[in-house]
Amino acid sequence: METTYEKSTKLYYTIGEVAEMMNVTTSLIRFWESEFDMLHFQKNKKGDRRFTQEDIEDLKAIYHLVKEKGYKLEAAKEIMRQRSKEVKQKIETLQSLYRLKDFLQMLKNELPL
Repeated sequence: METTYEKSTKLYYTIGEVAEMMNVTTSLIRFWESEFDMLHFQKNKKGDRRFTQEDIEDLKAIYHLVKEKGYKLEAAKEIMRQRSKEVKQKIETLQSLYRLKDFLQMLKNELPL
């Protein structure tokens, strides 16, 4: 997939901008939103979708699976669900490690000098 943008400091992108960077139609992005449970784009007061860099990465992953690898939608959905679970597990592991680090730091601070 050829992208027509460079990494930007922009926080939010419109559906048109995302479609252009991915070289797809806006209707395809809306279709994927309805098909993939993990896609929940923010909307402004007018109801326009606002895409973050993370949203774009999810869309790129879907594009790769469906358009480049040729997966059917159901297979792509399962892969994306599994990916989501793995990310959640990694976050939980990191949080546990931070709690352990804090606990060990507290113990270290309580040791006599």
